[in-house]
Amino acid sequence: MSYIKTISRAAKSASKKLAILSEEEKNAVLLAMAKNIKEAQPAILEANKIDLKNAADMELEASFVDRLTLNSERIDDMVTGIKEIVALDDPIGSRKAVTTRPNGLEIEKMRIPLGVICMIYESRPNVTADAGALCFKSGNGVVLRGGKEALNSSLAIAAAMHKALEEHNLPKELVAVIDDPARELVLELISQVDSIDLVIPRGGEGLIKFVSDNSKIPVIQHFKGVCHLYVDKDADFEKALRILENGKTQRTGVCNALEGLLVHADIAEDFLPIAAKMLQEKGVKVNACQRSHGFFLSPILLPYSDFGQEYLSLEIAIRTVDSFEQALDHIDEFGSHHTEVICTENEKTAQMFQLAVDASVVMVNASSRFSDGSQLGLGAEIGIATTKLHAYGPMGLESLTAEKFVVTGEGQVR
Repeated sequence: MSYIKTISRAAKSASKKLAILSEEEKNAVLLAMAKNIKEAQPAILEANKIDLKNAADMELEASFVDRLTLNSERIDDMVTGIKEIVALDDPIGSRKAVTTRPNGLEIEKMRIPLGVICMIYESRPNVTADAGALCFKSGNGVVLRGGKEALNSSLAIAAAMHKALEEHNLPKELVAVIDDPARELVLELISQVDSIDLVIPRGGEGLIKFVSDNSKIPVIQHFKGVCHLYVDKDADFEKALRILENGKTQRTGVCNALEGLLVHADIAEDFLPIAAKMLQEKGVKVNACQRSHGFFLSPILLPYSDFGQEYLSLEIAIRTVDSFEQALDHIDEFGSHHTEVICTENEKTAQMFQLAVDASVVMVNASSRFSDGSQLGLGAEIGIATTKLHAYGPMGLESLTAEKFVVTGEGQVR
């Protein structure tokens, strides 16, 4: 039996152990995972140094290295994320009434695990902790296949989680880790239809496309984040500038960073000069349409067809639009169904934007950087789904479950 088939089957077998664990037992294991990750911080950071050195040798992009980098604050975030998952209600086994039939049958729906989830991800070692903890709490086994760039960091984090499982007499295969980074193994992994129930890829556009095109197992895409801020004619400029600065410059190499700015023509002459000043001070490279071009010091003239890029750096695309409807059309053509933001004081316009825009998160007068599971109260997230089946947006515990019908009778027959 091949390595991939062995580890996938082991994960499926181990996942059965979760079915009989109470919420209290699962929470105790998760708290041990958090404690062990914190205690293993020196070892995790040493492993991360190796990955960062390898990244430097390979001359990887700055945005990639940013996602790869761990420090004490980011490890604390991992620990906090796990503790937030502990504080969440366990969805497994929860019931909701559907109906009581005329014959007395009581129909309910019960939350159940999906089974075994396969995570395929690049550069983000924190996914090891987030995905492992979320899958464990939601009753799912997980197979983790991180990229070779983060392999040492991911294995160090997984070792701390495995220690917690062993301390509670549970198989470490509940959080299974592929320790061979060979690319050819991915094709075999996404063919394990008998052992794996769902595949979630997180990474670059190439990885997402490869997995989606080749997987024999259902895939939830975490596609690129081409997020826009639309500054409406009724916007508060102070709010808009603050949201623009935070969304574009607070952290650039993440999928919820702003990549596009749309400004209503009625306020462009007043807003764009102050936006230009801030962006210049922050060192942001500006790509602008013909109508926006003259407000900036050294912009690049951006052809219409070149909008919709994910820069993941201090770079942004700017367009002046004639109307609310034109802003919607632009987002529809160039957005990636991730996160879209409007800044407006017009409540009706805000409601129309939230209704009309097809994105997994739609915000009014708030930074795109809040498009994150922990910021939205879900605890850690396993990803941000940009497809609608069966989840859309940041995926927390409930997104890792399904429902089955449960029927209770008193001897009724048909």
